[in-house]
Amino acid sequence: MRLFAWSARRVLSAHKQASEGSREFWGWLNAVFNKVDYERIKAVGPDRAAAEWLLRCGAKVRFRGFDRWQHDYNGLPTGPLGRYLIEAIDATESCIMYRGFDHLEGLEHVEEIRFNKCIYIEDACMERLSQIKTLQESLKNMTIVSCGNVTDKGIITLHHLRNLEWLLLSDLPGVKDKDQTVDRLQTALPRLTIDLDLA
Repeated sequence: MRLFAWSARRVLSAHKQASEGSREFWGWLNAVFNKVDYERIKAVGPDRAAAEWLLRCGAKVRFRGFDRWQHDYNGLPTGPLGRYLIEAIDATESCIMYRGFDHLEGLEHVEEIRFNKCIYIEDACMERLSQIKTLQESLKNMTIVSCGNVTDKGIITLHHLRNLEWLLLSDLPGVKDKDQTVDRLQTALPRLTIDLDLA
């Protein structure tokens, strides 16, 4: 019996070490995917560089004048600089994180962003996004669903997005004082419609 218990502990220990190593590998890979290449942004423009970043991380983009969502990195359209302008971002279940948010600088036509089940999205991401002048002007619709690291603090920073018209907040366990948070946001942005599904 002792031999069995000893063997079981060794197997479980080896499995635990392997899964921890795997987690470290994926964390490292996600950080690499989010690294900002400023030379690439200069070479291809902010929209193309941001599209490459988003698709590399598992998100989708929709370009202005197109109905179809682009999700295949290798299928990104080519053309003259400024031809393909990002109008919408769907980051559902993607690995985008704060480290990559500099890619959003210079995007002038983004009207919609969806964060759904984004495990790396946190308050610092909301704050960074809200500080980008071009997004303050263009962003109209936003969805934040099942992003467990977003708290009241992150939601309140969205008041800088002065043209935001619609916001969906759902399944955000980090939002503890929803009434006060919504009141503060609504006071700062009286034209904003907020749809809530918070426990």
